Amino acid sequence: MCGARSRGVGGSHSVWGMDGRRAIEWSEAAWLNQPEAVLVEGDSLLVTARKGSDFWRTTSYGFVHDDGHALLTDFPPDSALEVGFMVAFDELYDQAGLLVRVDEKTWVKAGIEFTDGVPHLGSVVTHGRSDWSLAPVPAWAGREVTIRVSRSGDALTMRARCEDGPWQLFRVAPLDPAATAAAGPFTCAPTREGLTVRFTSFVVTTPDESLHLD
Repeated sequence: MCGARSRGVGGSHSVWGMDGRRAIEWSEAAWLNQPEAVLVEGDSLLVTARKGSDFWRTTSYGFVHDDGHALLTDFPPDSALEVGFMVAFDELYDQAGLLVRVDEKTWVKAGIEFTDGVPHLGSVVTHGRSDWSLAPVPAWAGREVTIRVSRSGDALTMRARCEDGPWQLFRVAPLDPAATAAAGPFTCAPTREGLTVRFTSFVVTTPDESLHLD
């Protein structure tokens, strides 16, 4: 189960392109935990997170949070999703990216999080308890970043790029091939009010053909 969700906002279904990609309309997906505010502005979606929102289970901090905001659509095997957003973060743990969710104890978030004064590219993989891996990307501050997650076999392959730069592999994590999953853009504001994230794209496409891209 992927949890109770409320429908998204605005728009209608788009069509597949010759390149095997389709833009997902914001209205096709459904909210897990309604944000403070949501606004469609042209092709972008502006999402204001509630203070204290987060996804985390137990490790190191001792608490469980399952109240981050995620706009989710079905994520079957042998597919990939991409989410683009602007990295306009300046307070501790400001974050956005792409969430893959099976249930409240089984999920992955991949994206950008602000910590130690700079944005970091990272992921949290949760199977009962959460882990956290990250690396600083200070040059990505103020720029558009796209997170891509491919689901193939028993694995999720996570890549990211800044603007039109090359894709960077940053995590491979297990996911049961039989699991029913949903995925889509997410944001959290664990420590402050007023975080608004501009999401610029939401695309479904084919999964990576290989772990190592030429």
